[in-house]
Amino acid sequence: MSLAHGYAAQDAHSPLVPFAFERRSPGPNDIRVEILYSGICHSDLHQSRDDWGGALFPMVPGHEIVGRVAEVGADVKKFKVGDIAGIGCMVDSCRHCDNCKADLEQYCFEGATWTYNAKERGGERLTFGGYSDHIVVDERFAVKISPKLDLKAVAPLLCAGITTYSPLRHWQVGPGQKVGVIGLGGLGHMGVKFAKAMGAHVVMITTTPEKGADAKRLGADEVLVSRDADAMGAHAGSFDFLLNTIPVGHDVNPYAALLKRDATMVLVGALTELEPPLRGVNLMFGRKRISGSAIGGMAETQEMMDFCAEHGIVSDIETIAIQDVNQAYERMLKNDVRYRFVIDMATLERAPA
Repeated sequence: MSLAHGYAAQDAHSPLVPFAFERRSPGPNDIRVEILYSGICHSDLHQSRDDWGGALFPMVPGHEIVGRVAEVGADVKKFKVGDIAGIGCMVDSCRHCDNCKADLEQYCFEGATWTYNAKERGGERLTFGGYSDHIVVDERFAVKISPKLDLKAVAPLLCAGITTYSPLRHWQVGPGQKVGVIGLGGLGHMGVKFAKAMGAHVVMITTTPEKGADAKRLGADEVLVSRDADAMGAHAGSFDFLLNTIPVGHDVNPYAALLKRDATMVLVGALTELEPPLRGVNLMFGRKRISGSAIGGMAETQEMMDFCAEHGIVSDIETIAIQDVNQAYERMLKNDVRYRFVIDMATLERAPA
């Protein structure tokens, strides 16, 4: 066992505060990673405040983790001490179901073990996330990161990055396609970068025309304001693929009208009901599809990380000290971040005991 230090929520109504806890000793297939940077995801806020129910306290959030390998188990083959590793949303799965065998551990039939707010597989010990000084994880659930990348800006790739890369890759986005990214936030800004790097003609679809200039800086070829009925009509039936990153329930019917025949819109943000409901006619006429996608498997996450190294892709971030994490949560509620907060975990050393 090793003593870890981090920040935790003690209940759904309390701010995150310093917290000491135990990590397991590395087993034969484990690596121990000294955490350098931990991204802040909107789900960290929702989980720590039990917005979705089922929260387990005390809770150390964080599933966008970048660190340096400090120790390796006897049977570890992928990593050596000193390597840069990334850990994302999950740290285990059953490993034997059809989905796990297909490298789609996020869809494990028995349920993946999440990096935090879960129980370790086969036991009662809680998993604790990346708002901490180190983590122990099976090498299967870590990816290698090129040291050529800006490591602090890599952290959000472990969630926002793979969440957007996976559907773009699965639906084979590429040259000659017109691709719309709906919503310019933590997910949307990554979707623009990836779709552009894959060779598509990228249209940022947003309710806010003021975001247009930034969307084009990120790589968008066009900006479509969804509240402009004439503009939406001009684009009707013209998109090969839509990546919908809106994080709350919303009206998807106007976006369905943008799809070509046999084209797909994929939801990656909204976990709750769609309101108003989807009208069936908007799919039937045109044989259109609406689907969903959740993060990616470990093989695909490594593929994404290699793609980012090849194309120089990282997230746009604001770095904070861990002592400012509660203020960052309040700013997230106001959408006051472009586009992800990342905690510099070196600041943890200055945290009060």
